[in-house]
Amino acid sequence: MTIGNAKFGIAQLNPLIGDLVGNCDRLLSAVQKLASQDVQLVVTSELSICGYPPRDLLMNQRFVSDMESAIADLAQNLPHDVAVLVGTVSRNPNASKMGGKPLFNSAALLQDGKVRQIFHKRLLPTYDVFDEDRYFEAGHGSEVFTLKLRDQTLLRVGVTICEDIWNDEIFWGKRSYANDPVADLVEKDVDLLVNLSASPYAVGKQKLRQSMLSHSAIVHNLPLIYVNQVGANDDLIFDGRSMAFNHKGAIVGRAKCFEEDLMVISFNEGEYRHNSNIHENHEHDDAEIFAALVLGVRDYVQKCHFQKVVIGLSGGIDSALVAAIATEAIGKENVLGVLMPSPYSSSHSITDAIALAKNLGISTKTIPIQSMMEAFEASLAELFSDRSSDVTEENLQSRIRGSLLMAISNKFGHLLLSTGNKSEVSVGYCTLYGDMNGGLAAIADVPKTRVFSICEWLNLTSSPLKIKQHGKEVIPINIIIKPPSAELKPDQLDQDSLPPYDILDDILHKLINQHLSAAEIIASGHDQAIVDRVVRLVKIAEFKRRQSAPGLRITDRAFGSGWRMPIASKVTP
Repeated sequence: MTIGNAKFGIAQLNPLIGDLVGNCDRLLSAVQKLASQDVQLVVTSELSICGYPPRDLLMNQRFVSDMESAIADLAQNLPHDVAVLVGTVSRNPNASKMGGKPLFNSAALLQDGKVRQIFHKRLLPTYDVFDEDRYFEAGHGSEVFTLKLRDQTLLRVGVTICEDIWNDEIFWGKRSYANDPVADLVEKDVDLLVNLSASPYAVGKQKLRQSMLSHSAIVHNLPLIYVNQVGANDDLIFDGRSMAFNHKGAIVGRAKCFEEDLMVISFNEGEYRHNSNIHENHEHDDAEIFAALVLGVRDYVQKCHFQKVVIGLSGGIDSALVAAIATEAIGKENVLGVLMPSPYSSSHSITDAIALAKNLGISTKTIPIQSMMEAFEASLAELFSDRSSDVTEENLQSRIRGSLLMAISNKFGHLLLSTGNKSEVSVGYCTLYGDMNGGLAAIADVPKTRVFSICEWLNLTSSPLKIKQHGKEVIPINIIIKPPSAELKPDQLDQDSLPPYDILDDILHKLINQHLSAAEIIASGHDQAIVDRVVRLVKIAEFKRRQSAPGLRITDRAFGSGWRMPIASKVTP
């Protein structure tokens, strides 16, 4: 059928996990605004009532009961002439008899003050960061409801939830699950497909996601509305970019990236052909990653009830990038940079750090650590008398700095942002209880080569910080061009201990993201000795990563909730 002039609303919101009252208030306000524009159906994101992912909060029976009450109250308060699909959970009445999971991941249709219908997610992802089989029973059967439009036309709407729409055998060339919920809905003669989603961000994912959704609309000759969650929850960042496609697969609406957004969608060609509802993607990956990390830091700070952050400023490029992210995320007045020079700190490290702080407009404090180093050395002199200096003394410097930063965090209530990048975290080129200290690892999923390219982009005229500074330099050029160094001993450079970062990052990408074996990486052109060493370093650093702060995820393979490697194991390169 032709949907005609019917209007549909997209509520792309940033929920706080567990804040049922606050999330419902946000949903109510969004629906009221959309209702004033004559929409007839509003679609929200997956588990929008409680936020995604709620994880083990779902094991709390009171939490589930409160969610049921919140849904009922929300239904009564919503405008009665608008149908609303809300992401929630529902109980499995057969769990005790059939041995299934106690809950369903569901969508509730709210209309006329009541919960009119409940739809269950059929495909439950249990890989990477997803663990839905831990909590949910899979739904069965196609999920359809009928919506009466203003002109009395009856519209059959097929409901899917996130993963349900990601199993198209034609698009992927295979099926990850036995069933295809979309194909089942099409057999029920639906007129519109909707998908409530909480699809985490990864660089490059949007192009694939948009292609897949467009393909689904084309293959099934149906218009499609996809609503994605936006915001960051712990290590996961959700980019939003909710979309709508007509039956020919043409995009008729795309919501903002990394921002809350409300959109009115019409499939009437005359209305969408010249609309402004298709928000642009970022100009390139560096801009997109920076925006994602800004959102990740801002939401972590705000949702964990901090006001300010503290960062150790070394004069290096990693702390420079983290300081820039924090400044854009929460404002320069809320960022404190701490310089902690040692006898091995170069003069340019201090001047570069001060120049960075001046460029960003953040305040700084300087705490020299030489006297503390000498105190540690004196205390350990007798015990270490028959041992020569080695990495132990180097790590003590890092741990002194980490202790000072944590003291500042404790005393003033600032969130400590750690500054290690993915290359270092991968191979353990970081100190446990030292530079790994922190409440959030802002760039733990950003390879060193990408750190450089983002900092170079920040100095371009198109970056937000560059614009705010009226074209002035953001990252001092010396920070970008000088060789990286931990400066824990005289004349030290990172490449004394590690392969060049372009080589290291390529090996790590093949090993971690592409899951290639050492032999396959060597066959691609890398030196065997280097590959074997890198593989070994990644393996033995697992105990460090297990104790690290949550790291914001920007790739499809990150350390953290989706990384489940054993510490005690034997791995042959």
